[in-house]
Amino acid sequence: MTKLALALALACCAVLLPGGPDVAAQPAAQAGTSDPRRAVAVPGKPFDATLALEGIRFRVTATNEGSINRLRIAPSGLEVDNRAIEKEIDGSVSAAEVADLNADGSPEIYVYVTSAGSGSYGSIVAFSANRRKSLSGIYLPPVADNPTVAKGYMGHDEFAVVDGAFVQRFPLYRDGDANGKPTGGTRELRYKLVPGEAGWQLRLDRTVER
Repeated sequence: MTKLALALALACCAVLLPGGPDVAAQPAAQAGTSDPRRAVAVPGKPFDATLALEGIRFRVTATNEGSINRLRIAPSGLEVDNRAIEKEIDGSVSAAEVADLNADGSPEIYVYVTSAGSGSYGSIVAFSANRRKSLSGIYLPPVADNPTVAKGYMGHDEFAVVDGAFVQRFPLYRDGDANGKPTGGTRELRYKLVPGEAGWQLRLDRTVER
């Protein structure tokens, strides 16, 4: 079992603790670890978790009712701007995770969103604590923008931070495959966090197929 598969399997067993400005959620602890950096949604329930890393906290809440929802990310511990960010999302929050992919002492918050419908297409809402002062957006290029990695892609994305990389994994479909029965294996896209034009970007580093 890959580390990504193990992380996702453990996360599916997690139970969220009530979130609050001064409470660090430890959902992974419910799955037999002591890692407080990832929280997984309970199906049919609003998402509410506070995750912390390197002295900075992020309270993530989402309504998770219907196909369109309201997401709120409230940071604390930043030196300049701790204003909450609110936005409408197409889908429900499935998980949230904190990490420091570029090891600069300023953590990032990654919120994973799954769309409604049989495709279960995944997307992320992510921010970096830019020099520990304020939040800057992180951009993940859509799979469809890269014809090579998009071949066989029909959604059902999984996301996780694994060994210092941001990983997106999805099943591969051959011609004629039913939506729920892919036969082409899986593809993992491994990204590095790099500076972008107006914030940060997850840049594809390598692809792994199984």
